[in-house]
Amino acid sequence: MEKSDKSVFCDPKDDDPENGICEIESLCLNCGKNGITRILPTKIPFFKEVIVMSFTCEMCGWENNEIQSAGQIQEKGVHYNVTVKTPKDLTRSVVKTKTSILQIPELEFEIPAGSQEGGITTIEGIIDRAIAGLSQKRSTMEDNDPAASIMSDFIIKISELKMLENPFHIVIDDPSGNSFVENFCAPKQDENLEVHNYTRTSEQDELLGIKHIPNKNAENSDKQETSEDFHNEVVSFPTNCSLCNSICQTNMKLTKIPQFKEVIIMATTCDHCGHRTSEVKSGSGIEPTGIRIELQITGTHDMTRDVLKSETCKILIPELELEVGSHTLGSKFTTLEGLLTNIKEQLKVDNPFIFGDAARRQHKEKMETFLTNLDEVCKGNKNITFIMDDPCGNCYIQNIYAPDPDPKMTVVHYERTFEQNEELGLNDMNTENYS
Repeated sequence: MEKSDKSVFCDPKDDDPENGICEIESLCLNCGKNGITRILPTKIPFFKEVIVMSFTCEMCGWENNEIQSAGQIQEKGVHYNVTVKTPKDLTRSVVKTKTSILQIPELEFEIPAGSQEGGITTIEGIIDRAIAGLSQKRSTMEDNDPAASIMSDFIIKISELKMLENPFHIVIDDPSGNSFVENFCAPKQDENLEVHNYTRTSEQDELLGIKHIPNKNAENSDKQETSEDFHNEVVSFPTNCSLCNSICQTNMKLTKIPQFKEVIIMATTCDHCGHRTSEVKSGSGIEPTGIRIELQITGTHDMTRDVLKSETCKILIPELELEVGSHTLGSKFTTLEGLLTNIKEQLKVDNPFIFGDAARRQHKEKMETFLTNLDEVCKGNKNITFIMDDPCGNCYIQNIYAPDPDPKMTVVHYERTFEQNEELGLNDMNTENYS
């Protein structure tokens, strides 16, 4: 039998998507008879690759729909904090996966991970779904049950959220990184939406089924002598692929950026699934002060400047009203043109509500205008101010006039705030007199 090159995931533009639907006879949990479950692996703008499942029972009429993400687990988890103030905020689109935790702090309400299937909804839909679930639970209680009265009062409280008498917050924490909350102001930062990417704990990795598998061969191998001159040597060591968990090799090299500092470049390629990752780390840790670099871009000659962006670095372009938060693009050592291209690609991929079937026309037009302006910058037809702000002090833009000062670049070193030190874990760090 010849192997087909056609992907199992159907394209939503396919004229005949029915070809990809699989029907399975399955038990109806409502009446106990047999119904039909239809399964469709497809690509949609929300989750990229998803599995859509729909169950229908012709005996009792019960129906159930479910969406599961078929995409890979992201390198970092994601934490969303949405402030709901206006009726428009209730229409904010939300993608919530099965692995995410949802909280409403004002009511001390939490939906644990695994208690709901993944789905695409809105803030109002989240509230309605919570009300429906609590009401169903309330209907099973006796009227004289003290818990029934508490449940009824809580249903009233959560229902009153939609009246918006007071602002409230929706918090979504997803260690898989596949949840998504719409940004009304994209590509600018939404003042009512806080997004934070974080490194998963070992417990979260175990929950997602990607717990590190030790390499027994590496543990039993003899210790190898390493060269003292790491600048002229590429060091390889075994790791686990972040996508398929197979054993692969990571290559690491210590190098020095002229007029800056030493950095560690790491690259991993998995021969099993083909997944590739690259990362740049500072070789000198966190600097005593943060750094803010402002560069006036006036032509294509600035596009060839070398740029080092650390994970904690924030990027701003005031003329385009663009702000790229820390941890968004990861750490990169590239050119200015390469970094702007990465930003453009990230906006297209990670803003599924801007492009695709779910996009609002005004948001799509606004994003297309922004991307056109970004292309004009790369072509040298538009002057902008490019700002990199890194509280760790590990970002860098090449000075093409070195060793003389660059007339188009301003570098400012500043003292970090308490909040910045807290986020970096420095407030609780003690390296002296800790015994």
